[in-house]
Amino acid sequence: MTSDAFSRPGRPRSLQTYTVLDTDQVEAVLALLADAARADGQQAVSEQGRLSLRGGERDGVSHLLLTVDDELVGYAQLEDTDPVEPPAAELVVHPSYRGQGHGRALGTALLAASGKRLRVWAHGGHSAARHLAQVLGLTLFRELRQMRRPLSGLDLPDPVLPEGVEVRAFEPGRDDAAWLALNAAAFAHHPEQGSLTQRDLDDRKAEPWFDPEGFFLAERDGRLVGFHWTKVHRREGLGEVYVLGVSPDAQGGGLGKSLTTIGLRHLADQGLPTAMLYVDADNKAAVSVYERLGFVTHETDLMYRTET
Repeated sequence: MTSDAFSRPGRPRSLQTYTVLDTDQVEAVLALLADAARADGQQAVSEQGRLSLRGGERDGVSHLLLTVDDELVGYAQLEDTDPVEPPAAELVVHPSYRGQGHGRALGTALLAASGKRLRVWAHGGHSAARHLAQVLGLTLFRELRQMRRPLSGLDLPDPVLPEGVEVRAFEPGRDDAAWLALNAAAFAHHPEQGSLTQRDLDDRKAEPWFDPEGFFLAERDGRLVGFHWTKVHRREGLGEVYVLGVSPDAQGGGLGKSLTTIGLRHLADQGLPTAMLYVDADNKAAVSVYERLGFVTHETDLMYRTET
């Protein structure tokens, strides 16, 4: 743990950095995130960030807690695990404490901790986040789109699988290693997804939403060649195209489109009104495929970074 005290007239502000949080600290951060999500309409910290928050110590992950009079008012997470890219961060300030310089304090601390090599996510791309990025000297680097389409009255053509390919449900334990290898190959260009480990998979399997019946594997001659992992956000009434991947040597044959259709039909059968997915805006081919399947952009997440 490291500590940095700020001198502020009236109400002392303190920022401490931890490699692991205790139970009370985790609960306080989760409560802060919940308050911010209600105010902002979305989570300020990604699913992976929330898993890292709750899952104990992780190599390369640190947590920054900003308090005023011992009350938690801000949180940031820094992940420095990519051997090439700068460390990535997410941060949030409690809605009742915004406009008081706390976001800038967290951002400045993140810059210092990363050696001024930093990437920061701004989920939803709100104007306050854009302003903070400008103040910190960060530039826009990446745009991640959330796309949605209705599932009611779903009318998609029957999936046509490539010759010799069969689709079945994921079997926890049996399929873990093969899926991790396929995921790494399919997302070799995408380190956030492609670097998932057994621990990351186990974390997700332990979540209440995990359902292997909605995790579809495409197999040819006993080898996995593609998958569509769906996710149900029951409270929000959303079904998600969570992860869709095809082995590099099986691409171009329509397998991805067929797996998408299979997953969307599964989500529709759950009685969910809407489907969602995330896709990088510069992945024009994927955006075009999803638009032809009836998806439209709902909101965007922006990543800012220091100049390289």
